[in-house]
Amino acid sequence: MEAKGKQFIIDSEIPWQDLGSGLKRKIMSYDEKMMMVKIVFEKGGIGTPHKHVHTQMSYVESGVFEITIGDRKQTLKAGDGYYIPSNIMHGAVCKEAGVLIDMFTPMREDFVK
Repeated sequence: MEAKGKQFIIDSEIPWQDLGSGLKRKIMSYDEKMMMVKIVFEKGGIGTPHKHVHTQMSYVESGVFEITIGDRKQTLKAGDGYYIPSNIMHGAVCKEAGVLIDMFTPMREDFVK
């Protein structure tokens, strides 16, 4: 099922994309202005440090993560979240298996190609 413009997001209907290194991703829904993505991390999984033009907010649905944004590190657990401005280097290390819900604006075109 196409994720673009999906108004009702049924998790069980969305396939996983295996990203390797202990990570899997689901594109939940998006339009040109925003995107919601679900990422599952195995313990020890690494979101390699990177940056992009998109503004990002993320919610820790479950697990424990060490999040680095710029030169700051913070351990976050279920219920916590974080904000990443455009073009700031950031990454994640999963300390306890878990799930992140990422929101991007504008949408990540590189995720749907």
